[in-house]
Amino acid sequence: MVQITISDPALKSKDARRIKKGTKLRTLAEAYKGKRGLPIIGARYNNLVVDLDTEIEEEGHVDWLDMSSYYGMSIYKQSMIMLLAHVSRELFPQWTLHVNQAFGQHCYCEFPGVARPSERTLELIQEQMRELIAADEPIVRSILPAKEAIPILEQGGFSEAASLLTSIGMKKIRLYRMSDQVFHSFHVLAPSAGCLHLFGLTPFESGFLIRFPDYKAPGVLAPLAEVPKLVSVVKETKHWTRTLNVYNALGLHQVAKKGPQEVKQLIHVSEALQEKYIANLADQIYEDRDRLRLILIAGPSSSGKTTFCYRLAIQLRVLGLRPVTLSTDDYFINRSDTPRDENGGYDFESLKAIDIETFNSNLKDLIEGKPIKAPCFDFKNGCRLADARTLQLEPGHPVIVEGIHALNDALTPAINRAMKFKIYISSLVQIDIDSYNRVSTSDARLLRRLVRDAQYRAKTAKETLVQWPSVRRGEEKYIFPFQEDCDAMFNSALLYETSIFKKYATPLLQQVTPAVSQYADAQRLLRMLSYYPEIDDAAVPLNSILREFIGGSSIHD
Repeated sequence: MVQITISDPALKSKDARRIKKGTKLRTLAEAYKGKRGLPIIGARYNNLVVDLDTEIEEEGHVDWLDMSSYYGMSIYKQSMIMLLAHVSRELFPQWTLHVNQAFGQHCYCEFPGVARPSERTLELIQEQMRELIAADEPIVRSILPAKEAIPILEQGGFSEAASLLTSIGMKKIRLYRMSDQVFHSFHVLAPSAGCLHLFGLTPFESGFLIRFPDYKAPGVLAPLAEVPKLVSVVKETKHWTRTLNVYNALGLHQVAKKGPQEVKQLIHVSEALQEKYIANLADQIYEDRDRLRLILIAGPSSSGKTTFCYRLAIQLRVLGLRPVTLSTDDYFINRSDTPRDENGGYDFESLKAIDIETFNSNLKDLIEGKPIKAPCFDFKNGCRLADARTLQLEPGHPVIVEGIHALNDALTPAINRAMKFKIYISSLVQIDIDSYNRVSTSDARLLRRLVRDAQYRAKTAKETLVQWPSVRRGEEKYIFPFQEDCDAMFNSALLYETSIFKKYATPLLQQVTPAVSQYADAQRLLRMLSYYPEIDDAAVPLNSILREFIGGSSIHD
């Protein structure tokens, strides 16, 4: 017997129980079923997110998860994707489902090589999904030795997943069974289809969207996001993956197995594709040089804004323009005057944390060819150093501004919109694990930030993970609402980057202990990294965006 404390946020209850070792969480969850509004779809057991087939083996704490929590909604979405894959294979066995980029709260899916599914096709899929939901079809997990699991996947038609798992040498493999189909899932799944009551399938581009609720409003589907520019970037990145012939983690393993020369070629072609895109942006700006005076660059944390600004400035210099670069960070008001957030902490993401009046005055003077005394913010002491450097712009040349609010016109009210060229930058499209197990762009940026914080800010992985939810709230409030107001989008993701970060991030994440709540995030990221080969960073160019995070940059001090 072991002592377990069970918390149920929905019922605001906490129970202490003595449980027989080997008892499954499914059994414990039964007692809470009829008392709560939303079904239990997973749990945090000693700070690890687990499915309900997990057995209690040691004393500790259990928190029930439903779709009103961030972790619960992650389980919900991946379980719904597996349900979609299951039904698609039953109805259309000749088609292969690919789950791609997230647009807003929803995921874009397609059947490669097949014209966009008709509304009737999607209706048929939805009808069968709802039948399984109504029947509360069980989703049962098992953990098998690789020598047993691999043949099961191959016989079930999942040769891609089988090859990937063989490549990484996984000893024990987690499989989920629904009816007569068996899947491998990187993510934890719900206990049954009956937990997955709310979804929608909507035609979109050459495929369709599987629509989900938001965990903040789990009773309704999240609204559809109008993101035509993001869609365009996704299409362009697909072209890049075809050029490089690398579509997922298995593709990276295949390149790595061919040897160092193939890896170098992958790195160099990936970097060349990015450089070509930056050069094309510079050409756009140059062609409209008589009108444009302000180039504004914004993006969420760890997008690679600083390196991108430098490389864009270099490309503009190639064309004969000589831009001056400003960072909005240098226009922070003194820390003691910084507004507070709802938790009483400093809200550095707020627009009110910036001295907009001084910033706009400096911009106008620069554009008019007048010299300015630009400030520099001392982050260590939390104060702005006035008149830190003298800057002057030659007539007819642009100012480059980098900062999280750069796309928001409230930052630059003194400058006419016609004089601005706005660029949104982010790590937008990633190489996923396989067709059904995608990597979120948030996790990709979190990896970057973990490595950078350790390299340059002496922060532990735990400290970065603690801060990350606050960073994400700031992005959702101050950055994402303005992303489609840009004139151009830049995808700073590199197809090989997860394999580079693996060496740096793994030991950092391994230091996060089960005693802290961030253990769940650390373990999720470690599992994700385990699917990718480790690639040596020696061939990464010194001006690569990745150097902003791993070090060795020829751009940064």
